[in-house]
Amino acid sequence: MPGELSLVLAQAAVSAVESVDGYAGGVYLRSGSPELLRLAVLAGLPGRLFHPWWRMHVNRPFPVCESYRSHRSILLPDAEEAMRRFPQLMAGLPFPFGSLFVPVGGGHEKFGVLAVLRPATPGKPISRAHRHSLQQVAQQLGSDLAELAGEGTQVVWDGEPVPVQLPSAPAPPVRIGHFEWDLDTGAVEADRELCAILATEHAQFGGTIDALTALLAPEDVCGLCAVARRAAGSSGPVVRRLRLRGPDGRTNLLELSSRRTRPPGDGAAGRLTGFVVDLGAGAVVAEAADRLPCGIFSLDRLGRITYVNDLAEELLDRARADLVGRVVWEVLPWFGHPAYDDDHRTALLSHDPVHFLARRADDDWLSVSLYPGRDGVTVTLAATQPAYTPGSVVTPGVGIGSPADRASALYRPVALAIALTEAVTARQVSVVVTEELLPAFGGRQLAIYLLNERHLYLAWETGFPKGFLDRFDGVSLTAHLPGVETLTTGRPIFFESMQHLAAAYPGIPLDADVGARAFLPLIASGRPVGSCILGFDHPRGFTPEERTVLTALAGLIAQSLQRAQRYDTESALARGLQNALLPHRLPVLEHVETAGRYLAGTQGMDVGGDWYDVIETERGLALVIGDVQGHGVAAAATMGQLRSAVRAFALSGHDPQEVVSGTNRLLIDLDPGQIASCCYVVLDPVTGRTQAVRAGHPQPLLRHPDHSTEVLDLPGGIVLGVAPRASYPVNDLLLDPGAILTLFTDGLVEHTGTDIDLGIERLRSTIERADLPSLADMADLVIREAKQESDRPDDIALLLAARWDPA
Repeated sequence: MPGELSLVLAQAAVSAVESVDGYAGGVYLRSGSPELLRLAVLAGLPGRLFHPWWRMHVNRPFPVCESYRSHRSILLPDAEEAMRRFPQLMAGLPFPFGSLFVPVGGGHEKFGVLAVLRPATPGKPISRAHRHSLQQVAQQLGSDLAELAGEGTQVVWDGEPVPVQLPSAPAPPVRIGHFEWDLDTGAVEADRELCAILATEHAQFGGTIDALTALLAPEDVCGLCAVARRAAGSSGPVVRRLRLRGPDGRTNLLELSSRRTRPPGDGAAGRLTGFVVDLGAGAVVAEAADRLPCGIFSLDRLGRITYVNDLAEELLDRARADLVGRVVWEVLPWFGHPAYDDDHRTALLSHDPVHFLARRADDDWLSVSLYPGRDGVTVTLAATQPAYTPGSVVTPGVGIGSPADRASALYRPVALAIALTEAVTARQVSVVVTEELLPAFGGRQLAIYLLNERHLYLAWETGFPKGFLDRFDGVSLTAHLPGVETLTTGRPIFFESMQHLAAAYPGIPLDADVGARAFLPLIASGRPVGSCILGFDHPRGFTPEERTVLTALAGLIAQSLQRAQRYDTESALARGLQNALLPHRLPVLEHVETAGRYLAGTQGMDVGGDWYDVIETERGLALVIGDVQGHGVAAAATMGQLRSAVRAFALSGHDPQEVVSGTNRLLIDLDPGQIASCCYVVLDPVTGRTQAVRAGHPQPLLRHPDHSTEVLDLPGGIVLGVAPRASYPVNDLLLDPGAILTLFTDGLVEHTGTDIDLGIERLRSTIERADLPSLADMADLVIREAKQESDRPDDIALLLAARWDPA
């Protein structure tokens, strides 16, 4: 049984779709990682086909993310508006549809986003009535989620989306009528439902067999009498289909089931009990479909098979009973090929017919057409035999395919190009190529080699037998190998079969006897970067268009890898610089214990400008924490300069206010184009007297000896590097024995989409509840909890100081 949270979300998704005449919808909910939104419920679409959209980082340029960040509705009536505002969305889903995104919240808390897909309305804005209806659904959902949260339910989502079937179009109810027919007298007793089926008033029904047969089509009257005779002589029921002549002259199909209920005796013919079922038009349609010269089966919008005709059974080589009611990808695995997934996705979103050739098994091809509708997709099948393995979507008798087909064939390369702009490491580039390039062309194997000192080294592989590529790792540019020669010549090399590859390079080790290969040079700005190898499980041709696209994409991949190599170099330099500048060991004093920790962010350049320090001065023990704006080498270098400046001022005997003011003026004089926050505290280990100065930095936390913990309210000045005459007031405190002072940077408490006060409260609660033997253990606990956030855009610095009783 689904949980209460799932039921609330599912109800909202269905209500939202119905309120704006949509055909699909869902709810994105915040996850356990504050930087991530996850699709919690998906109504009207199969989740399998939309896996890339299950998980969204809140900072990505997609409408669901912007709606969550800004807490404003994003209404896109058509593809043109979506392309203008969110080209990344249309690169992945280049189909003519409208989309609406409404934020869901309760009070000051953000829960997620309600999303609806609907037919496009080019040139027409979303109506006021639809906007109002959708807003009402979102507000009700926010209220329901707030209520669940108040009851203790965690309103977060970290699992897969729950699939929800939308209600089908209204259909006439199934009606069953009952009658009793005395074969001796001809009297007929009919219930009210039977009279309704026969389109006559119950009070006006004549009550005789003649009155009943008058309502039937003339050719079925004899059939009714034949059923009566057969039933009279049989111990079991007799079933026959009849046609009812309606008041408008048209006929409807009925099914009559009759049974003798009184054994014959003393000349009695007996009594028949009958049930009449109104079959509607379904049976006629099914019979008509069985007479067509093509296979037909239908899917609901979640991919479940609802109907199969006779020829489809034969073409699919599966019994109807094994197909109906099952998910298509489970019983027809070939239908789940990535290329066919694209076609299925195209049909569901564009509502245009899609045609393609599908390989069901070796040398067993089907011409497949998808015809989408409100409640599902009708699929037609015909056996065919292509002249060669198709490299693009072509359907016999249809030309080069529908516009939706062509869009589907193009969008993955476009999506690859956009995704590559967001990949910053060599591994991320390789993952993007694997996820976007391989499915786009039906490939199964990928290898990327990078050039280093005239040798090619394996950087990424997938799909090849384990260890097979090891023999080529580190090959020289003089080797007679296609992966080498594609780079040295700058020309791609395509082999439509493994036999062609073996003939061109005699003796080359092969990982398979059947397949095709493409070797692409990775060259950026005229400089060689490496080679990319694409592998295919079956022989295939490469059309001129495919060769052109693959060559162009290879250039994009090379540029991304070159940029990633520079990133890796800069990141290593920044990490080295920061590791050298952060204190490796903190001073050990008799009455004070300190512990410092640093944790890099998980986005962009891994290191930033956060730092901490502990300095023994003539005024006492100086505790310093700061945060330079930005990441990378520049931020780390500025951090080093500020750390040195603070140490120099502190060791020169300056008071806390002079230390911070002097550091501020120095940063302005250096003019690095960066600002920084800082908190400088001087503690007397013996008396506990403390002086603190803040420059735009988060307030420290103070845990008292009884473990009660408060967020201090210390007046402070603006961040460093802005105003040379800025004032930085000094705050006097007293640290009792057993008290713990916590200094931290905002990366520990600030998360996109969450109020920073909530993050500070979580940290305060953690410090207050911690009952550990040492300050180092407490620092480890805080960092361990921070690591649970898989997406941390900012780095973290933490400094704890405890004063113990001198006695």
